[in-house]
Amino acid sequence: MSTFVRLSKTGYYADFVFYPGLLLVLAGVALDRDTFTRFCLWTAWFGTGLAAWTLLEYWLHRILFHRVFPFRKLHEMHHAAPTAKIGTPTWVTGMLICGGVLLPLGWELGFNLASGFTAGLAAGYLWYVSMHHAAHHWRARPGGYLHSAKLRHAWHHHAHYPCCFGVTTAFWDRVFRTGRLGAAS
Repeated sequence: MSTFVRLSKTGYYADFVFYPGLLLVLAGVALDRDTFTRFCLWTAWFGTGLAAWTLLEYWLHRILFHRVFPFRKLHEMHHAAPTAKIGTPTWVTGMLICGGVLLPLGWELGFNLASGFTAGLAAGYLWYVSMHHAAHHWRARPGGYLHSAKLRHAWHHHAHYPCCFGVTTAFWDRVFRTGRLGAAS
């Protein structure tokens, strides 16, 4: 099972190609033929999907990755080797987002609204993988957003108790009181 999350260099960086492409397709197809009103609705659903991602990210990280076998064991591999190319293959996340979100929502709401929500969720996921990569591989100037995210994520990796589950934002850690005193907001 360890080969499932130990990715090749191509596999590791595939999200950074696939998700921008998916976002362009979802936005382009949905907005190509739409009126201003439909554009506003698409944008509202995009924002809803993006906000939903932050909560989904928090709960996946807090519950699935830290409490549910075998995901817990796989996530422990990342904690043991934080700069290794460990992650979820793009084909898995792509199938979950497209097959598990876009298709059912498209059936219920129509393609325009479903593509807006799915694009927001996909943008959130791209934001997450980008921030997570940056937290482990980039330097950041003190006082900035990336620096705060790196500090929070360092607390997550090195605290003696589970905390700081949000990678893209500390919002849900504040709401659910799982932040760490002194960790960057």
